[in-house]
Amino acid sequence: MKKTGILNGPVNARLSTLGHGHLVMITDCGMPLPDSAAVVDLALVKGMPRFVDVLRAVLADVEVEGSIIASEASGTAVEDAVRGEGLAPEIVSHEELKELLAGARLIIRTGEATPFANVALRCGVTF
Repeated sequence: MKKTGILNGPVNARLSTLGHGHLVMITDCGMPLPDSAAVVDLALVKGMPRFVDVLRAVLADVEVEGSIIASEASGTAVEDAVRGEGLAPEIVSHEELKELLAGARLIIRTGEATPFANVALRCGVTF
């Protein structure tokens, strides 16, 4: 049994295949997701798991060189949460953020019910 880190098997398995430049999307429960094997749905009920908890867990396991949020999230608790984790997000329209879903290597749906609680994380390298 793993001692630390992400315990969810599908999330853990997909995180281990990430490489430089791959996108990981963490979304709220309202994001229209593609019919894709990249999606791991963690949503249990509204609010669980929270966006910020999933973001923190992923950031503890993955090297991130960039992030992207929707302009609609600017000046909200969502932007505060992303910046609070040491990220300096690029800002795009919500429509542009949704377009990134098609190329994401991993999409994690949370139970978050806060509008525009979505982030794209661009993987970096540790060396």
